[in-house]
Amino acid sequence: MNLLWEENEMDDCLFCRIVRGEIPAAIVYQDDFVIAFDDITPQAPVHTLIIPKTHYTDMNDDIPAETLAAIYSAVPRVAGVKGISQSGYRTIVNTGPDANQTVLHMHVHVIGGRSLAHGMVIFGDE
Repeated sequence: MNLLWEENEMDDCLFCRIVRGEIPAAIVYQDDFVIAFDDITPQAPVHTLIIPKTHYTDMNDDIPAETLAAIYSAVPRVAGVKGISQSGYRTIVNTGPDANQTVLHMHVHVIGGRSLAHGMVIFGDE
């Protein structure tokens, strides 16, 4: 866990509050390590987030291998539940301000349900 986070900041973390059941979410999958729920501002017909139940700020945090394995093992399970295993999907992890990470709790986006554009990045100054 990132030691720079004060306890009250984790109390205010949107995703931590979802894990604790304080904020409702459309839960798609969960196990001992992760919870997956639909994004409230989807970028495609399927847009689900997979987060660790323990707070880690981003991929630069010292996330245990067991937790990372659980996160990435959940990806095909979520794709199956959402019906996009065969048609295909994209996984994205935004880390830090240049990647436009908006919630400071590590999460993986699983996006699909339609043909996605080939380009993955559009720079803000273009």
